Amino acid sequence: MAYVLGVDVGGTFTDAVLDDGEGMVIAGKAPSTPPDYSSGVMDVLEVIAQQLDASIEEMLAKTHHIAHGTTSSLNALVMNRVPDIGFLTTKGHRDSIYIMNVEGRYLGRAPEELQNPIGQSKSHGLVRKRHALEVTERVDRDGRVVVPLNEDEVREAVRTLVADGISAIAVSLLWSFRNPAHEQRIREIAHEVDPDLFVAISSEVSPRIREFARNATTIMSTQIGPGLRDYLGELESKLREKKLAGPLLVMQSNGGAVAAAEAPGNAISTVGSVLTGGVVGAVSLGQQLGHSNIIATDAGGTTFLAGLIVDGEPVRSSTTIINHHPINVPTLKVHAIGSGGGAIAWLDAGGNLQIGPHSAQAVPGPACYGNGGVEPTNTDANLVLGIIPERGLLGGRRALDVSLAREAIRTRIAGPLGLSIEEAAAAIYEVQNAQTGDLLRKTVVEAGHDPRGFIVYAFGGSGPAHCGLYAQEIGVPNVVVPLGQVASAFSAYGLASSDIVLAREMSDPAALPLDPQRVQRNFEKLEEQVHGMLARQGLNFSSIKIEREIDMRYTMQLAEVATSVPTGDLTAKHLATAADMFESKYADLFGKGSGFREAGIQAITYRVRGTGVLPFSPTLPPMAQADSADASEALTGTRKVCLGATHGYVDTAIYDYDKLRAGHTLRGPAVIEVPTTTVVVPHATTGTIDKLGNLHITVDAPGAVTQA
Repeated sequence: MAYVLGVDVGGTFTDAVLDDGEGMVIAGKAPSTPPDYSSGVMDVLEVIAQQLDASIEEMLAKTHHIAHGTTSSLNALVMNRVPDIGFLTTKGHRDSIYIMNVEGRYLGRAPEELQNPIGQSKSHGLVRKRHALEVTERVDRDGRVVVPLNEDEVREAVRTLVADGISAIAVSLLWSFRNPAHEQRIREIAHEVDPDLFVAISSEVSPRIREFARNATTIMSTQIGPGLRDYLGELESKLREKKLAGPLLVMQSNGGAVAAAEAPGNAISTVGSVLTGGVVGAVSLGQQLGHSNIIATDAGGTTFLAGLIVDGEPVRSSTTIINHHPINVPTLKVHAIGSGGGAIAWLDAGGNLQIGPHSAQAVPGPACYGNGGVEPTNTDANLVLGIIPERGLLGGRRALDVSLAREAIRTRIAGPLGLSIEEAAAAIYEVQNAQTGDLLRKTVVEAGHDPRGFIVYAFGGSGPAHCGLYAQEIGVPNVVVPLGQVASAFSAYGLASSDIVLAREMSDPAALPLDPQRVQRNFEKLEEQVHGMLARQGLNFSSIKIEREIDMRYTMQLAEVATSVPTGDLTAKHLATAADMFESKYADLFGKGSGFREAGIQAITYRVRGTGVLPFSPTLPPMAQADSADASEALTGTRKVCLGATHGYVDTAIYDYDKLRAGHTLRGPAVIEVPTTTVVVPHATTGTIDKLGNLHITVDAPGAVTQA
């Protein structure tokens, strides 16, 4: 018997899921422990071991591998809590990162910010100017060395940075993706000056055209690389001390894992690791339930996340945006807002109720935790509304104080607005549902899809309390809440379900029609790199899957679309078909008739994605079948619950999930209490437990969606 463990470190809780490959799945949850998140990881592994009735050493000795996802790197970048680093670039090009290619004026900004250019700020400077230095060298667009590298300048620049306390250096030279020799030599010289320097070069981190994005990606990767190296090193040491047999893997933004030893070298690839875990889990569960079009929603303590699965495949993106900077990271496309259970409710200058993005996080937590928090949160509102039981969370292990929740809401929201505490709590609940619904609309509609053709999957500690209503906000009448053994640890289930996924890319701009031999050489070079990376993971794969794609665009446009290309020997016909596919995808994204073939089409960046399929993946075990649809045997009583101002407080049936069985059906309004979450079945909906223990919520009259 061998175990696979998925561990999801969130801002509030750390979740874990264990699978034994023979139908047993166990989930656990423990508070996160910032700033030393490794302690929370060890705590949750102890929780899992206790459920196995084994010691942590006995469990880890039988573990095939651990797949780990963490938000620490992303949080460090978003909050600008990163160390000073050095930056070396081609003479004359230092200011690219400060000018920001003008993109800093609009990337990642809300419409109201774009309409207020005077109020815009470029406060997220990536590198102090005294730490951004230039060296003499020049490679042209074809990769030819025009000006040799001045090695003496490099040595002097590195010594200057080291003398100023810099321990990590990012190197990004002009056209280095066509010829990396100068970057590689700079790294050698830097290590000659100081062997302990952390050095990242753009030709390995981001070998793509466009100077600013390449610079920003390399700099951010360098900012988090040393911290990720130290964190993973400490965590792996703790795990080895506890007899971990298999490797520690780290989830990446692309939906697959990589060996912990490899992750710091391209640290930027891990920034969305936790964000993608739930999407990967939804793909796995969708295969078991026969769902191919899914809106995966994950609401934890800090954030609300949404990702899209179309025809069984997660929607991907070749870039992301962090603090108004474009980052070249192939990723599963996940939208996020600060609207989790710990999101703080507050009033803006106009007296309008806002939820998030700031969070109470694990410490001090919502006011009802009794840890000193005084700001009202979604969790506090749900406690006042009767959605969350007063005995607390985690089956009562996390005690809650409703009087503290009421006081926080009275002081900060109800009093200033002239509302009762109950009215203010209901308003918080409704605003939360509305803004999460808005994010889902953006996720689905802006991708060119009709929400009515999808089903919502809702997971996370706080998501199931809201999912029936935020799905109705966008007209989706069917919701699945993954329960069974995984419940609110579903992202950790996704981590345990993940395979090894590695990607390499290179820019080689050319206009169509393309030379098939040139394209073939590019892909074969990338495939050789990917196979080498897979071989270094130290794992035996049941199979390896190779995928190719080219980012294409209309000439003189910036909107590039990733287009699939078949493996094997390529012909002109294959490439012509790829061009047709690009135009079809472009029309789906931007509207029929928006393309202009007469302008010509260009191939910009080539990408190869290699998936090392691991020997087994978690499959949820079946639940015992009920004798009838009557769920009264799981009914524990009723309590007053408010699901919005329209209905007010009504006597609501409360069910114990542990007593529900496959086939049980219940009518809303109802609340299902699960040890790690609370599920709301809204008014005018029906909940049904499926064969795997998941809850399906269906609107009784689709098309006549009710608002609570």
